[in-house]
Amino acid sequence: MWESVPGVPEEVRRAGDDRPVAALLLGGAVAAAVSLPVVWIALAAVAAPDAPSTVTSPRVVRILGNSLALVAAVTTGAVLLGVPLSYLTTRTNLPGRRLWTVLLVMPLVLPGWIGAFAYVAAFGPHGRLQGLLAPLGVEELPALYGFPGTALVLTLYHFPYVFVTTRAALASLDGRLVEAARTLRHGRLAAFRRVSLPLIRPAIGAGALLVALSTLAAFGEPMIMRFDVFTRAIYVEFNTFGRDAAALLSLQLVVITLVLLAVETRLRRATGRQSGGADEDVHDLGRWRWPATALPAAVVVVAVGVPLWVLLEWLSGPTPAGVPFRAEYAVNTAALGAAAAVLVVCAAAPVAALSRRRSPAARVVEASSYVAYAVPGVVVGVALVSLAAGHGGELYQRGVLFLPMLLFAYVVRFLPEAVGALRSSVFAVDPRLPEAARTLGRSPASAHWEVTLPLAAPGIAAGAALAFVATVKELPATLLLRPDGVDTLATYIWAAYSEGFLAAAALPALALFVVSTLAGLLIVRA
Repeated sequence: MWESVPGVPEEVRRAGDDRPVAALLLGGAVAAAVSLPVVWIALAAVAAPDAPSTVTSPRVVRILGNSLALVAAVTTGAVLLGVPLSYLTTRTNLPGRRLWTVLLVMPLVLPGWIGAFAYVAAFGPHGRLQGLLAPLGVEELPALYGFPGTALVLTLYHFPYVFVTTRAALASLDGRLVEAARTLRHGRLAAFRRVSLPLIRPAIGAGALLVALSTLAAFGEPMIMRFDVFTRAIYVEFNTFGRDAAALLSLQLVVITLVLLAVETRLRRATGRQSGGADEDVHDLGRWRWPATALPAAVVVVAVGVPLWVLLEWLSGPTPAGVPFRAEYAVNTAALGAAAAVLVVCAAAPVAALSRRRSPAARVVEASSYVAYAVPGVVVGVALVSLAAGHGGELYQRGVLFLPMLLFAYVVRFLPEAVGALRSSVFAVDPRLPEAARTLGRSPASAHWEVTLPLAAPGIAAGAALAFVATVKELPATLLLRPDGVDTLATYIWAAYSEGFLAAAALPALALFVVSTLAGLLIVRA
């Protein structure tokens, strides 16, 4: 690196050569640590007795079928929603396109499991909608539980993955390509099918695979909707001391997840080869311009408006006394979120620093950091509890290990989110700037502290905000690993739901929504 800068002293050149080695060692240590839960699950599953008969049992086969069917349904629904909405907000003269774009991303901010129990309260047996329709003679609504309700809720809260990736691809698409097809007497639909669709197909696929990964990892929604998938079965088996079965189910889920992650990685690389945006081809909707707003409006109302309506209605009513709320739950949430944000950013720094290097070792470190991210939180929690129970001894029995394990689980789950944000900032910093500071006598640490760090501050803030939001919303790992007496907003909401006091969850659920929204705005500004 230093050879490109003339006049650099020899001792500075030698010191600079150590930085990649140090970053590689630190990054390798981080990658090895976050891969530990996956390795432990594999070892525990292999050592489990009667593994073949357990894996091929009718119940496990049914769970596998349920999980794959749910992934197929949710992914299809997300594509059918996300692609038209991305086209409307990118390539048409839809009124308020920017506003609709922001509103359509909001389902990612609201935890899907909160939306799930709001839907149960609104549309389930004896719910709000049935109460409104009772004077009209409607005594019972179709069942919301099971596969239909789970697929509906997951589609509503995961379609923004397809929306965001497809919208980015459409925004970068050269509009002159479509116009060239139009000059060959292709209609707009035919031009889109022949020209635009092949170019944005990798982005659609990448978003769809993100939806598939998120669906496999979903925990709260299937639990609330009473639909038996891998995450629900793992949690039930673990809590009934069926740890071998939980490990085997976890390994199956990990294998499916890693296959999807490998496909997603290939598609992500293909998505990066999009043509640069040029003249924008805007489709004039004509007399359909205002009626077309019905689609994004309906999606926003159903995905965001209905849950907020239910929560606000609960908040305005009498406070139930069954599950008392304490302010310390909010304090615990903020403290865990802040601690996780700091730890995740610190762990992400050496991995992001390697992003400039194209060596095979650097690529392995970066890829390893993403593996555990794709593994569901319930699997990470089961792995860490099993590991501590087997090797933690008295420290585990006394509960000393639970808080460190919980923070470690957050690092494992959310490291790639910070790596992505920091990596963008690292690429944005001209490497000649810290090198110039070195020529002025600054040490490597001083040069990075005084030059690189201020320039990378927006990415650091975005990475910390992403980790904070993900931490405060995380449910399964927190349920499994939190120390005794330590509850968060998420675990309190879950307890209120489990005890049947749904209205008690209104205030903490709204607090989660507000905090996540504010952190999301910070991410956008960063």
